[in-house]
Amino acid sequence: MTSDELVAEYDEGGTPVGAVARSVMRARGLWHAATAALVLSPDGEQVYVHRRSATKDVFPGCHDCFAGGVVAAGETPDGCVRRELAEELGVTGVTPTPLFTFRYVDPPIRYHAFVYEVRWSGPIVWQPSEVVAGEWLPIAELVTRLADPEWPFVPDGRMALERLLTRQSNAESAADER
Repeated sequence: MTSDELVAEYDEGGTPVGAVARSVMRARGLWHAATAALVLSPDGEQVYVHRRSATKDVFPGCHDCFAGGVVAAGETPDGCVRRELAEELGVTGVTPTPLFTFRYVDPPIRYHAFVYEVRWSGPIVWQPSEVVAGEWLPIAELVTRLADPEWPFVPDGRMALERLLTRQSNAESAADER
């Protein structure tokens, strides 16, 4: 999306309330929505981690393990996640599984995150304006890299991944108690 494209404006509670130019949303720190899709190998053991281009409007040059972006005006989160997977990584023909939502607030950035997961065994094709490098990593290695404060990783992706890992750990603990 360019700064002139219309994005969906949301209220603090998560309801779409209109449309606004992306540049205005960024300048005013308006509530909006964005999607994030974790791309896993078919066995779920590896995650695709990419490096964002230096021209991204937020968190340029950082690593991320989620493909996604801002929900456009008139677009649903489900539609957005499919569009973003295709645009950023060339992942098509999959049905993203919704995992959870959360609010990300780090002024001036304020958005409702819609987090998904997909399994993928096909080729990864980067959109050069958004992705400059990438690799498949075992999830344990990603967690190890995230422990290094010098490794540049997007803070919203870190938060989403921490929530996902906590949810998985809680689900495993509950299963063990049965």
